[in-house]
Amino acid sequence: VAANPYVAVIGSPETASARLNLVQALNSAGTMLAPLFGAYLILGRSTSGTAKSGAVFTQAERLADAQSVVLPYVLVAIVLVILAVVIARFPLPAMGTSTSRMVKADRKNHSLWKHRNLVFGIPAIFIYLIAEIGVANLFVNFVSQPQIADLTHEQAGKYLTFLWGGMMVGRFVGSFIMQKIPAETVLAAFSIGAFIVMLVTVFTTGPVAMWALITVGLFHSIMFPTIFTLGIKGLGPLTEEGSGLLIMAIAGGALVVVQGKLADMYGLQASFLLTAACELYILFYALWGSRTTEMTAVPGQPLDD
Repeated sequence: VAANPYVAVIGSPETASARLNLVQALNSAGTMLAPLFGAYLILGRSTSGTAKSGAVFTQAERLADAQSVVLPYVLVAIVLVILAVVIARFPLPAMGTSTSRMVKADRKNHSLWKHRNLVFGIPAIFIYLIAEIGVANLFVNFVSQPQIADLTHEQAGKYLTFLWGGMMVGRFVGSFIMQKIPAETVLAAFSIGAFIVMLVTVFTTGPVAMWALITVGLFHSIMFPTIFTLGIKGLGPLTEEGSGLLIMAIAGGALVVVQGKLADMYGLQASFLLTAACELYILFYALWGSRTTEMTAVPGQPLDD
C-alpha cells in the first residue's frame, strides 16, 4: 500500500491506473495462495474447520482449535521481519523528488480539499474496503450454509481461492484494458458488474449464489488501484499528502462489523445488500466524483476535459 504513490507518479499520468493494477495483480497472487495455506494450516488441523456448519463443540475442542493459528502467525511474523529489514536497507527516494514539494507561500493558495477527485476518492476507498473485506470475511460462512453449497469450512476455504484468483486475473486484464480505455470508464463498468452479481448473490441460492459471490472478486479487482490513482490525479506537489489520506481510508475495512451485525439481524445473504450499495457509490465516483476541474487543478498539472 505504501508503494502505491511511487507506482502512480513514476511514469505517464495517463497510464498510472494501468501500472498500479499490474502491481496490485501480484499482490492478488499472494492473496490467492493465502487461503490454500490457511485452509491447510488452520482449518485442516482444527475440529471446527472439518465439521459441518452448525456443529456444537466442547470447550476443550475450542481451546485446541485456538492453538491451530499459532504456527501460521509465527511464519507470517518471520516473513514480515525479513521483508522489513530488506526494505529498510533499500534506498527509496523521497516522494517530494517526484512531486516537487510545494513551498509554504504557495501552499496557502492551494488546498487538498479543493480537489473533487480526492475529496470523493477518500470515501470511495473507505466504502470499497467495506465491500471487499465484507465479502472475504463472510465468504466461508456463507457458502457453508445448507441452502448455498453445504460445504465444510475447510472446503469453503479452498473456494475462497477462486475469489482472490478472480481479483488477480481482473487486475492483469484491467492493466491492459486501461492502456486503451479511460480508467474512469473501466471503473464504471466493473462497478455495474459488481452490483449485478451482488444482487444475484442475495436473491438466489445454491451454486448460482456461491459462484456469483466468487465472481465479485473479478469486478472488485481494479477498484482499489484505480480509485487510488484517480484520487491523486492532478495533485502535483500535494500528491504525497493526498496519498496519505487515501491510505488512511483503508480503515473502512474495519466496518465489516457493521455487515456482521446486519448478518446477525437479517441473515448472511441479506447482509450483502450493503455490499451492493457500496458498488453504487463506486459507480458514482467513476462517473462524476473522479473528475478534475479547472477550479481544482494544481498549476503545472494538465486539466481534464
